[in-house]
Amino acid sequence: MSGLDVELRDLTVDFKDTRAVDSATVRLPANTITGLLGRNGSGKTTMLSAVASLLRPTSGQVLVDGRDPYEDEALMEQVCLIREGGDVLPDEKIRVTLDFVASARPRWDQAYAEELLETFELDPGKKPAKLSRGKRSALGAVIGLASRAPVTMFDEVYLGMDAPSRRRFYELLIADYVEHPRTVVVSSHLISEVEQLFENVVVLDRGAVLVAEEAETLREQGATVTGAADRVDAATAGLRVLGETVLGPTKQVTVLGRLDQETRERLHADGLEVGAVPLQDLFIALTDKEVRR
Repeated sequence: MSGLDVELRDLTVDFKDTRAVDSATVRLPANTITGLLGRNGSGKTTMLSAVASLLRPTSGQVLVDGRDPYEDEALMEQVCLIREGGDVLPDEKIRVTLDFVASARPRWDQAYAEELLETFELDPGKKPAKLSRGKRSALGAVIGLASRAPVTMFDEVYLGMDAPSRRRFYELLIADYVEHPRTVVVSSHLISEVEQLFENVVVLDRGAVLVAEEAETLREQGATVTGAADRVDAATAGLRVLGETVLGPTKQVTVLGRLDQETRERLHADGLEVGAVPLQDLFIALTDKEVRR
């Protein structure tokens, strides 16, 4: 069994007077890794919670494999959301949490879970409440990976980990995804670290879907231009500049906007190098009110 399609149709979620998700329409294709990006309060966690049937939408639809997962037990067990806290039993031993998860996840791999516990140096006899924040985050990663749910969503689950542990998590995620394809969604603020994982990107801004594209298509919405400072200034005059770096006589300017082939050839002819823009820079620009205006 592989991943499942997830589709949101005009999804709206209100909390009293606050609209957390606003008429969001987006498709998360089966068997892909999608990056869900957004500033604090943009609605990422609420959107993922709706997909995981942890809350009922105010209006609109959530469809998993073409069906509404809310209160559909057989479908709900195919969707796994791991939030930053790990969603564990804090005062029970880790092995109890894993037994509980195993009973709710048909594709649970106990041998893989035990291997992951060793990788992240987690003692199954310890209680999550006694773990450091980083170890609790690692436990959440173990649960998400070993669940092997057709739809697996990680909501900032690795923020508490140190850099080596985060890198190991990314490596494990890719390796297991290749061997056991499924639909993966990664919500993150650490965009520069995880952007190479993404095949698709969804950007939320104040609850609305601002961008939903393939990662490579999104990267083409910006470019870096590098070369002699005077030539770079002349070449980028009139373009929307996101930032610039100067090192002696060399200057690099990051611009927002798609450069067509003719423009790229002209820049190359002027002795300038044209490169890709990191997703993090584009994300900042796309969600910055001043830049957008």
